[in-house]
Amino acid sequence: MKRDSWSPPQILIVTFVTLILLGAGLLMLPVATTGGISFVDALFTSTSAMTVTGLIVVDTATAFTLFGQVVIMLLIQLGGLGIMTFAVLIYITVGKKIGLKHRLIIKQALNQSAIGGVVRLAKRLLVFSLIVEFIAVVFLSVRWVPEYGWFQGIYASVFHSISAFNNAGFSIWSDSLSAHVIDPAVNIIITFLFIVGGIGFTVVFDMWRTKEFNRLALQTKLMIVGTLILNTVSFLVILVLEFNNPATIADFSTFGKLQAAYFQAVTPRTAGFNTLDIGQMEESSLFYMITLMFIGGGSASTAGGIKLTTALAILLATFSFFKGREQTSIYNRSLSAHIILKALALTIAGICVVIFTTFLLNLTEEAPFLMILFESVSAFGTVGLSMGLTGDLSLIGKITIIGTMLIGKLGPLTFAFAFAKQSPDLVKHPEEDILTG
Repeated sequence: MKRDSWSPPQILIVTFVTLILLGAGLLMLPVATTGGISFVDALFTSTSAMTVTGLIVVDTATAFTLFGQVVIMLLIQLGGLGIMTFAVLIYITVGKKIGLKHRLIIKQALNQSAIGGVVRLAKRLLVFSLIVEFIAVVFLSVRWVPEYGWFQGIYASVFHSISAFNNAGFSIWSDSLSAHVIDPAVNIIITFLFIVGGIGFTVVFDMWRTKEFNRLALQTKLMIVGTLILNTVSFLVILVLEFNNPATIADFSTFGKLQAAYFQAVTPRTAGFNTLDIGQMEESSLFYMITLMFIGGGSASTAGGIKLTTALAILLATFSFFKGREQTSIYNRSLSAHIILKALALTIAGICVVIFTTFLLNLTEEAPFLMILFESVSAFGTVGLSMGLTGDLSLIGKITIIGTMLIGKLGPLTFAFAFAKQSPDLVKHPEEDILTG
């Protein structure tokens, strides 16, 4: 196949894989590690960083040198904001015109429904992201410089700001953010970063332009209300389920319990940081977190999962069916049948990926089923949380998770469109009902 005939999804996949391989090569350099690393482990780490997942097979804090950690940080930034976002900046810098083909790729990369305004969106996205990250670095530095010193404090602030905003979950500390479980400043700043990064940039820009709720786009309304409700419910669920768990929050003060429960309730969508030992949480909490990881954040964001609006579209369509309505409506707007079908296709494809990954890991790994399912959904949702299985994965297990992270980041529909030949209907066939339910 000639390169000129490649579709935007194919170009996106090839570009991502190429950069992942380049990142793996850099991580294998002697200067990048403290004691060497295998190609598979380097590939796993590079994939996890580029897909902003955060699952690790080697400890980022001890296995990598400063150079290696900086490579990981750059991969996170590149993967989180999108390859095409940086490509737009490069094209503008060198004075090149961005043609239709590149605009189609940007549209695919940013998960937009139309080609109009994608270049402007990419530029705004880059500027907005860098400004937010810079402000976060300043605030975190105020907190961490007195504790860790100037260099380590500022470096920790930069690394965790980039990792949090891009919903990556990588940390330069072996226990992630567990040492700051009851630190209000860290809890507020880090959660603010990954909530803003995960809500969707089109939503953020719409909120910035439009001050009245009624005039916001439907996407923005659904994301704001859906995020507030889901985060509030999740906070209460985790707080209740873990309240008397001595291995997590039982020994904290009331304020400490509130902080820990809040952080662990919002991080599954899809930040990957943890302030509690995930493996010690109640099974009911873990199963609830699996649901959150599968849903993920917002479209056109740094988060993964099937996306919140996808889940809401299916939920609204289900309610409409139960009420006997032909249209799926919310806020005086109706969702098209195409959107409902796309949401259904994305959800079913995601479920299939999780089932396949779980099935393979169940064959290759010696671990409880819940731990395997948690790992599979975490990889697909590009979350990065783990019950402790990642470091013990077999070779086949690592390769399986690598593939799942890549599919989770780019989206199962991107892979479907890249390799499946499109065949629009040329003939309208007569309808006939089948028995369902």
